[in-house]
Amino acid sequence: MSRPEAIRLTLITILMLLTAVPVPGEDAEPARERTRDDYELMKLFVETYEQIDSNYVRDVDRRELMEAAIRGMLDHLDPYSSYIPRTDVRRFDQAVEQEFGGIGIQVNASAGRLTVISPLPGTPAFRAGIRSGDSIVEVDGRNTDGFTVSDAVKVLQGPPGRPVSLGIRRSASEDTQHLTIIREVIQVPTILGDHYNDQGQLEYMLDGENKIACIRVSHFSRHTASELRRALDSLMEQGLKALVLDLRSNPGGLLEAAIEMADLFLESGDIVSVKGRNVPDRSWKAKKGDASYPQFPIAVLVNRFSASASEVLGACLQDNGRAIIVGERTWGKGSVQNVIRLESGDSAMKLTTASYHRPSGVNIHRFPDSKKEDDWGVKPNEGFDISLTPEEWEQWITDQERQSVVPAEGITPPERTFQDPQLSKARTCLVEKLAAPAVAAEPAANP
Repeated sequence: MSRPEAIRLTLITILMLLTAVPVPGEDAEPARERTRDDYELMKLFVETYEQIDSNYVRDVDRRELMEAAIRGMLDHLDPYSSYIPRTDVRRFDQAVEQEFGGIGIQVNASAGRLTVISPLPGTPAFRAGIRSGDSIVEVDGRNTDGFTVSDAVKVLQGPPGRPVSLGIRRSASEDTQHLTIIREVIQVPTILGDHYNDQGQLEYMLDGENKIACIRVSHFSRHTASELRRALDSLMEQGLKALVLDLRSNPGGLLEAAIEMADLFLESGDIVSVKGRNVPDRSWKAKKGDASYPQFPIAVLVNRFSASASEVLGACLQDNGRAIIVGERTWGKGSVQNVIRLESGDSAMKLTTASYHRPSGVNIHRFPDSKKEDDWGVKPNEGFDISLTPEEWEQWITDQERQSVVPAEGITPPERTFQDPQLSKARTCLVEKLAAPAVAAEPAANP
């Protein structure tokens, strides 16, 4: 059978499937009209595919052609629907789960040299003595000159239990130290403290005198809520009295994680609701008795890059009068994407299927025609809108990077030189709340 004949046969098969699957609740005549429309559309698609495949000036990989068509369809919908090809599915799953088999280091590739940014505490790399600034000059006997970060990921990640041999060179020495490290399942922490101490441990307490802690949430994964609970349990043992929850530049993640986290702080009230065209409306409420922490004051830090699940959490705490929002107006992503597996899981697509609404009923989403004065995103409470200047923004990024690095053993972490105006405002607010007479919290309207 020739290729054009095979393509036409595929078209006939598709049309038979379309005819055999009626739309639920649709009358016979509209159903037949829909089938005719589908026939013409699929005929157009297949004829175009056949012409390109047969007559284009060069041979075209047919899978690449099909994947380009899929990407085109999804790109036409919105910025958040996307196709995940076979080559990227594993990386996508790791990003969602924040788990992978490896040794537990963050690396950078500059000037042709593979350099350790920071080991993750408690990982095989950390226990083996690898520290920030080390150069990885060999992996399993292979010289790493010219390696990219992608090259490094390919050789350093692997099945748990399997060894990897590294040649490590310290910045002050030309000698190469050879280490054999056994890979483990690495869970990337999503709950971070204010900084690391000289023992490689996260420090959450921001103000020891007033017992005010700062917890940073990098994004929302399957383990984020349990990580947060562990951090809060530790802080309660230290006498926690108030909390800064830093969601700045948090791109979001799993909606379920944001719901679980909100439930830790609420005794009652709505958390979020989801509405879609072809999915049942659903809402989540705080489960009475699930909040195991006292009603200590909370300030939530957000900025223009706080999005999705971070907006759900911030809006929920704001609408329920549980927290003050400090910083900048958030991104405005109120759409929900479902991950739909294709080819038995070998590829996938993210498809926008619903939108979420804050407890006040407002959809957070910023539509293409939304104006500044429209109600979208999460806005700081009145008097707490603080934007960073371009210079402060660069300093903040540098400060965040510096405080995320685990210092080498025995090395005192560098002193902070950047005075973060948003964090300072949140701390001042909490100090004032701790000094004020206790007043029962009431739900607050979205400002």
